Amino acid sequence: MSSYGGSTESAEPAPAPAPEGTPPVKKKREGKKLTDKQKKDLNKHMAKVGKDMSLSEKKSHRMKMMSRMRNKDMTVNKAHKDIMKG
Repeated sequence: MSSYGGSTESAEPAPAPAPEGTPPVKKKREGKKLTDKQKKDLNKHMAKVGKDMSLSEKKSHRMKMMSRMRNKDMTVNKAHKDIMKG
């Protein structure tokens, strides 16, 4: 048989469309929030190390710090050392 023919024998059926009116389900981010002490410590850290960083470097550093403090339960010092080594 030729692949150019109009044969529909091997064609797969189209997937069923999603029902109208229902928005796609978004996954919830199940992360922990920083405690007030962690926020205070991070602000103090950023004031100290952010003096010689550009705005985008500060934001990147802060986001990396928050991620490690939240997800890996690191302290400010451990998170900073982890970022700076790698």
